[in-house]
Amino acid sequence: MTGLIVPPGQGRKLITKAQEVTFKATKAQGSAISVFEVVVPPGFDVGAHVHKDSQEFFYVLEGELQILAFEPALRTGDAWHDWQSPDGDKAVRATEGAFMFVPPGTPHAFRNASDEPARMLFQCYPSPYHEFYFEEIAEIWAAGGPVDPEAVEQMRRRYDVSQITPLRYDPPTPTSSRPATERGV
Repeated sequence: MTGLIVPPGQGRKLITKAQEVTFKATKAQGSAISVFEVVVPPGFDVGAHVHKDSQEFFYVLEGELQILAFEPALRTGDAWHDWQSPDGDKAVRATEGAFMFVPPGTPHAFRNASDEPARMLFQCYPSPYHEFYFEEIAEIWAAGGPVDPEAVEQMRRRYDVSQITPLRYDPPTPTSSRPATERGV
């Protein structure tokens, strides 16, 4: 039997305007767990969602993400950033070395509210749900123009994703292109 070794920077890459995903271990390679390295650009918010059957693991390698993994006392449909659990838990600022485990049935989310890209190791069990998800979302982003929320919703339903708040990608405007009054100058 042979294992799998993937050198740094290697793996099958999907690069879109909203994310860069590198497939590290997949079902096709014999893995029961899908493993990805994901670059999350500034302004990307995956939106709160839940999986009926999948469990996920997130490990921040570089940068900063806001993360959440709990059932809120009150689900709001527009944004998850201020949710609070019945026990008082809130979203967490996650930096290098932070880890999040999400069991099936647990609402969770992440976003990059910083001005710099973040990089994380992401694992999903069982494979290949998220492998197919990333391939299809790349096609949706590649279509150009605004993302069709209905296309994203249909795709997510196929891959065990129940969306609670919307996926958003609002990249920050470069400071130099804004008038001095908006830059605080």
